[in-house]
Amino acid sequence: MKKVFNLKDLDCANCAAKMERGITAVDGIKEANVNFIMQKMTLVIDDGADVQKVLAEVKAVCKRVEPDCEIVGL
Repeated sequence: MKKVFNLKDLDCANCAAKMERGITAVDGIKEANVNFIMQKMTLVIDDGADVQKVLAEVKAVCKRVEPDCEIVGL
């Protein structure tokens, strides 16, 4: 399942790269892309994964890296 989210207040490309690495390590994530320029995050989630649990872990990773960044629609 592919999901795309807008990001608000992502400050730098380095933070985006750190977020992407952290999200990729979350169980249930097949693929993650965090685009600093477009302020978008694209996730490919395993079909059998608990989507709510995976998204909660993704949000936690993002908040650790960039506390001010908001994931719109999550």
